[in-house]
Amino acid sequence: MGMSSRYKLPEPLTLIHPRSLKHLNYHLQELVKGRLWLKILIGMLLGIVTGLVLGPSSGFIDPDMSYTIGEWLALPGYVFLALLQMIVVPLVFASIIRGIAAGEDMEQLKRIGVRTVGYFLITTALAILIGLTLALTINPGTYISSELVQNTMSSDAAQVDDSTIATPEVSELPGMITTILPTNPLGALATGQMLQVVIFSIIIGVALVSMAPTQSKPLLELLGSLQEVSMTVVRWSMLLAPIAVFGLISKFTLNLGIDALAGMLVYVGTVLLGLLVMLFVYMLIILVVTKKNPIEFLRTIKDVLLLAFSTSSSAAVMPLSIKTAEENMNVRPSISQFVIPLGATINMNGTALYQSIAAVFLAQAFGIDLGFGELVLIMITVVGASIGTPSTPGVGIVILAMILNSVGIPTAGIALIIGVDRILDMSRTAVNVTGDLVTCVIMDKWVSGKKTANEEFIEVANREAHRRVHGEDVIVTQVEEQ
Repeated sequence: MGMSSRYKLPEPLTLIHPRSLKHLNYHLQELVKGRLWLKILIGMLLGIVTGLVLGPSSGFIDPDMSYTIGEWLALPGYVFLALLQMIVVPLVFASIIRGIAAGEDMEQLKRIGVRTVGYFLITTALAILIGLTLALTINPGTYISSELVQNTMSSDAAQVDDSTIATPEVSELPGMITTILPTNPLGALATGQMLQVVIFSIIIGVALVSMAPTQSKPLLELLGSLQEVSMTVVRWSMLLAPIAVFGLISKFTLNLGIDALAGMLVYVGTVLLGLLVMLFVYMLIILVVTKKNPIEFLRTIKDVLLLAFSTSSSAAVMPLSIKTAEENMNVRPSISQFVIPLGATINMNGTALYQSIAAVFLAQAFGIDLGFGELVLIMITVVGASIGTPSTPGVGIVILAMILNSVGIPTAGIALIIGVDRILDMSRTAVNVTGDLVTCVIMDKWVSGKKTANEEFIEVANREAHRRVHGEDVIVTQVEEQ
């Protein structure tokens, strides 16, 4: 009598290896070599000049016609933002799942996850403290004229929809915590609820690791194709970037005028100073924890920072971030492929710092005194808002509306700062990406694994050689006996 299938001996244990996201870096290399950052800066300067020439204050064009021209100039910018917002959810979704599935040691994966999220929360809180301290010391809101504030309150641009913005009561918090788990994953993907997307992606990734490779391989290959498609769209959208920045800056300069822009210089300077302080903190962490030269570290990640500055999207530069972490900083692939996709979604220290300064700035501009309780509420709200914020251009402004509403600051004040947000958005994205790369280095040092970096790199190289011969995206190997 043949042996029942129930009592068959188990097959040898196997491991599954999705190809790293860094292989899609070729989509970004031409942008780095083409000095996209320089084209962006030129577009920004030309946009300011065009906006001043075509603005109502110049007297050359009728105000109504000026507004129409501004909208048409901004059209490439609207298309650029829409393309990146469209692609960031599928890119992050696929990258987190494949990054987790690439982890061969579940215990190590658990240690990386707990320590990484804890580190993200601590540095985010530190970034907010830096922002609040600078804003309360410099008081940028006191440099804005009351006339400009009144014009902002009465302008069409100031009409902000508060119907979807609500400050939760304490009794509602348990229900809100429950909503972190997406009851409708497709709905979360469709509406861009990034925190739910991240949680769902982590659950799916862990589930795939626990499945037989023959069952998980088709889905991982599909997600690999999704990554490829996403990065292709990112490359296309980057062709629009210089024109997009030119158009958006032209529109806002045209609408605000030179006087308003000059009045915003102190605010812009405060945010940029805060970002520099946060960058200094990162370099201090690198020096103290890893004993590496911070200047050399910055030189190593220069291309990533310039591309992040140009794209204003942490997600768009993930392939280059992973490649830089592994090949230039010797970070183990098991660390970089987990930390980078996760950090692109929940590690938004530059954005958190900006939002805390913006909240205090607008409170000062409207003559609102913020007490200790309001400052603590800002800090808590910003920490919560920065987790799961989509890593696409312009989203920080949308999240800021919720933060302002939580402490009673008129959301109409967003019209004051939206004109200068483009340069600040690019700058804070560069700081966000720096934070992800610093986290990679820190976790590589703090979280030990069964394999050394060299052993992991040798295995990755062998699998890449296999892929070149067989054309496989996902490779299955047998577990070696210890």
